[in-house]
Amino acid sequence: MQYPLRRRHFLAAGALPLLTACGSPLPLVQPAPAGTPEGAELLRASALAHGLAAYAQIADINIAYTGQWRPLIDRLQPEVVDAGYRGTSQERLLPAAGIVAQAYTGPRGRKQVAWRRGGGQTAAPGRVAVWNDGVPQADPAWLSAAALVAESYGLFLLGPLWLHGRGLPAALDGTERVDGRLCDVLQVWSRPGLGLVAQDRISLCVDRASGLVRRMRFTLEGFAGTRGAVARVDTFDHASRFGVMWPMQSYEEVEHPLRLPAHDWSITGLDVNRGYDAMALL
Repeated sequence: MQYPLRRRHFLAAGALPLLTACGSPLPLVQPAPAGTPEGAELLRASALAHGLAAYAQIADINIAYTGQWRPLIDRLQPEVVDAGYRGTSQERLLPAAGIVAQAYTGPRGRKQVAWRRGGGQTAAPGRVAVWNDGVPQADPAWLSAAALVAESYGLFLLGPLWLHGRGLPAALDGTERVDGRLCDVLQVWSRPGLGLVAQDRISLCVDRASGLVRRMRFTLEGFAGTRGAVARVDTFDHASRFGVMWPMQSYEEVEHPLRLPAHDWSITGLDVNRGYDAMALL
């Protein structure tokens, strides 16, 4: 699905850096407030609508994407976009372990990312490794950007399934219409956050009729160049495969501190339970 790129987006992109955090629509609260029973129940109900029972039987997910970057976004977020390498991708996920492995192919060559989420009882930091054309990447900026992307794309793919069962504070926050559908808004404080950061805030727009998440907003604290920014992903064309509802089309847009279309992508291949373990990916 393509969204029109309006002239005001070009004007805004030329006038503002993507750095300021003034008036964020998802202000971070330290420490995160306690969740509510209603919030926890909506998160569980949405996870059930996405196929929680079947998802619990999935050990590994194997997925292929194709996508298109919108104009200007690579100039504002070059490390996150990495347009020279992030074209088509094939990804492997071990959801229970928080492990993601990504293999990208772009005009400059091939990029591989291995990511493992931190947290748990010991609050261990996450771990990331990146190779560009087989050469290990050592720059901290590129490593933190890769960790942010790897964790975020697990969220985009799985929505409430990626968050459910981690004991995260969740609370209701009114309603919003997404493409004409009435949605209940659920605020979740993710600890750890998206990538190499202690916390991010995530907003889920849960379709009241179907229970599916139609929109996600999220802070981007895991990378210095996007700290204070808020983006959103809208998901479309959900299809049932292996008992789980998968968003076959997705669209990302920066919402704060400026509004700018970022990325369209679609799922081109999907398989589960091939039987490998963490050692095969890390």
